[in-house]
Amino acid sequence: MPGRVHLETVEPGIARITLDQPERLNAISQAMWDRLGEILRALDAEEELRCVILTGAGPRAFSVGADITEFEAIRSTVEKARAYAKRTHAALGALRAIRHPVVAAIEGLCVGGGLELACNADLRICGASSRFGIPIKRLGLVVAYGELAPLIQLVGKSNALRILLEGDLLGAEEALRIGLVNRVVADGAVMDEALATARRIAEGAPLVARWHKKFVNRLLDPRPLSPEEEAESYLCFGTEDFREGTRAFLEKRKPVFVGR
Repeated sequence: MPGRVHLETVEPGIARITLDQPERLNAISQAMWDRLGEILRALDAEEELRCVILTGAGPRAFSVGADITEFEAIRSTVEKARAYAKRTHAALGALRAIRHPVVAAIEGLCVGGGLELACNADLRICGASSRFGIPIKRLGLVVAYGELAPLIQLVGKSNALRILLEGDLLGAEEALRIGLVNRVVADGAVMDEALATARRIAEGAPLVARWHKKFVNRLLDPRPLSPEEEAESYLCFGTEDFREGTRAFLEKRKPVFVGR
């Protein structure tokens, strides 16, 4: 059975996307990249959504990246590789661009394109035995500029070069130390922790979460902020959620945010 990408609603406001090709350690076929991009673009438009969890099927791998069995057909020449990259970069771009927070729930291997995918999530939670790397020096491949930038933003130049040049796999604690993941939990507890994280995100004001994601990503761009961008920082004070949040604080109750 070819790999698939599943979308499900875990509970109100929380969606889960699962890379489903466990017999191949969730290697991502071209069709799966396309489907992932479609799902992310559709989710971006959903007003009631609060958080997305991205994971792989089974305990052995989040994903080992691109499906190498397809390389002869779709990546065996420079021209084919460019066409392939256009499609994979569309999916990675959709993950970066989605306005809702994304939590990557990582069990087992997270390597190659799988690690590139995880780096484009907003938070990463992994199991104690998870391992990370991009060992493509053995394949004669390079990581393209657009795929490399999120890794450097997370771990810096030195650690990024270590991952690429040495090509070894990092354990979970090392990944935590260098900032590749946010949290390490016991194997088997990854999804529970990801759900708990998603619920903490979902209970906040959704417009604020979206603005904070947008602002943090914008500040990674060295261009000066425009007056319009500076002004956007204050739009929250005109929202119904701001009025609800301040009332709830004064009344010592839990706020009920509606995303307006």
